[in-house]
Amino acid sequence: MKTSTKDNIKGGFHEMKGTIKEELGKVTSNCNLKAEGKAEKKAGKVQQRIGHAKEAVADLKGQLSDLKKTG
Repeated sequence: MKTSTKDNIKGGFHEMKGTIKEELGKVTSNCNLKAEGKAEKKAGKVQQRIGHAKEAVADLKGQLSDLKKTG
């Protein structure tokens, strides 16, 4: 499995886990859990963006190598 795909999957998992923690913190009035959930959710979004960036770089590398072959 490509690292970009792994980053997308792990990021989605952390985002979902963070959302659950955040909501649980709201329900139980636990400010620390709510804050921890928000932070984990943000970290998950960042990890997903890293995965997307890796995919974009890989696509650009492929396009450049195709240009070199035709040029």
